[in-house]
Amino acid sequence: MSPTGFLPGRAGGEIYASLRDYERLTKSGYALPDNVGFIVNLPNRRSLSPDAAFYTGKPTGGKFLNGAPVFATEVRSENDYGDKAEKDMVIKRRDYFAAGTLVVWDVDVLKEEVIRVYRASNSEKPQVYGRDEVAEAEPAVTGWTMLVGNLFV
Repeated sequence: MSPTGFLPGRAGGEIYASLRDYERLTKSGYALPDNVGFIVNLPNRRSLSPDAAFYTGKPTGGKFLNGAPVFATEVRSENDYGDKAEKDMVIKRRDYFAAGTLVVWDVDVLKEEVIRVYRASNSEKPQVYGRDEVAEAEPAVTGWTMLVGNLFV
């Protein structure tokens, strides 16, 4: 996986920081930044690594975590646009849901400036939040919200 640019990297960091505050407040799970691996058992995939996540399982020290996070964020980089990229994003979301993730955010800070919230209960129809709106991750991260505008400078 290649590194990302300023806005996508900052957006992932902002989401993680907000989740970390929620973790400290609720002690209901663990906020995790980019580059953390989750072991899953899918036909086409053995691990997931979202840009930010919330995990409610047991910590594993220096090893990958067991199972999928309840909430995963994928922040689009410059190369995450176009027909092939859209197909890849659909496959990745399906993998998250098949592994047990409840909510996936598709974060677009480069083009449309929106967060698309996909839920396992209705994985084909996202709820879309614009720059001036407050996004959420129900039912995965109960009561946690984030102003979409915080993802920008």
